[in-house]
Amino acid sequence: MRHLHAFRDDALGDLDAVAMVDALRTGRVSRTELVEAAIGRVTTLNPTLNGLAHPAFEQALARASSDSEGPGSGAYFDGVPTLVKDDTDLEGHPTMIGTDAWAPKPKPSHDQFAEFFLATGLIPVGKTQMSEFGFSGSAEHPRIGAVRNPWDTDYTAGASSSGSGAFVAAGAVPMAGGSDGGGSIRVPAACNGLVGLKPSRGRLPLDGPARQLPVRIVTNGVLSRSVRDTAAFYREAERIYRDRRLPAVGAVTGPGRDRLRVAVTTRSVKRDASPEVRDLTLQSAALLESLGHHVEHLDETPIPTAFFDDFLLYWAGMAMALVRGGRLTFGNSFDPSRLDNLTLGLERHARRNMHKLPLAIVRLKRLRGVTERLYRDYDVLLTPTLAEATPRIGHLDPTADYEQVIDRLVDWVAFTPVQNATGEPAISLPLAQSAAGMPVGMMFGAPFGRERRLLELAYELEAAQPWPRIQAG
Repeated sequence: MRHLHAFRDDALGDLDAVAMVDALRTGRVSRTELVEAAIGRVTTLNPTLNGLAHPAFEQALARASSDSEGPGSGAYFDGVPTLVKDDTDLEGHPTMIGTDAWAPKPKPSHDQFAEFFLATGLIPVGKTQMSEFGFSGSAEHPRIGAVRNPWDTDYTAGASSSGSGAFVAAGAVPMAGGSDGGGSIRVPAACNGLVGLKPSRGRLPLDGPARQLPVRIVTNGVLSRSVRDTAAFYREAERIYRDRRLPAVGAVTGPGRDRLRVAVTTRSVKRDASPEVRDLTLQSAALLESLGHHVEHLDETPIPTAFFDDFLLYWAGMAMALVRGGRLTFGNSFDPSRLDNLTLGLERHARRNMHKLPLAIVRLKRLRGVTERLYRDYDVLLTPTLAEATPRIGHLDPTADYEQVIDRLVDWVAFTPVQNATGEPAISLPLAQSAAGMPVGMMFGAPFGRERRLLELAYELEAAQPWPRIQAG
């Protein structure tokens, strides 16, 4: 076991992003000092955590020291260092999406999400590792290596926003970019003791192929250590990009006044949560009751029994498209023999069950109707983020037999994919710890467009039960 962090007496200290903004505005630190400190911390942590896909140190320092007008100049987060996930195109850097199945080639321009992200003023110092194509809940590539959890480096950092979660938890940056197509923001948030909000479909910009899917399961977002950082990000995001079909999030600065009707379940379509995670979830439900919220325990999940098979087939269809269209998408150097067993197994699953996919898509599109009926009676749904505590590295080894890996994976991420199918928001909060001392996330879901409700509740829970700090361990 190794507990690892980089919090120290430098320009970053133990500040969150909002505190860094205040330090910049009052002249206590400079943009260059913050970026230099972040680069130093990433450099110190990466040999162990293995979360860095591509450094962007020179570009970050140039942007921090520039007096000229540029993307994000004068924006709220101007000068705050960050990291972006390696599924985001940054000009001058390759995008490898967690694999080495083709030759790296620098991107000629930023993609839409990168342009938006830079417009907030955040300065990326690099791109972070992820699981191959984001399919696994753990980044354990056979040649790139595993991304390790700073709470205990024998354990996974979760995925697919693995490096982002590990570096934020370890103090390299206060927040980092992620994306979520089946839990990929919420899973690493739960594993690393972070706040991870998957926003409503359409809340943030989405690029190319992900936007064209028949069921748009992928959303972008951030992982942070504090609720106020996440709230500030969505406030600023709304000033740059706004889908008018969604209610505004606005400035959320503290708990809400309303007492909420909360449904609680520790049962998913696939399985019940482990006894340890079930008990921790019930403790979170008791905390809600002590705060005056109205809690009701559901005996059964309202989600149809076919859901997980449908979602897995849809996921597999994405794998098949990537494998079959690899050379067209990634260039002639694409070599499918370098893909891991999970990706190739998903491709085979899609090929063998393609006749079932049209009806699966129909059912996935109808799922929001099921959850909308639930939210007529409740304001929030509480479940554990993950069905079991964080596993050790090797449990989800993508070079193992496909059937073994996929069974373990879907058992573990049994709760998170629902909101990807419905497009509704959900937030993972680090409200518990396992007997092994690892963070355990609790997930709160809400109706479409109700991120504000989740952020207000998150503020209240953070104040009532502050989460453990890695630097105290």
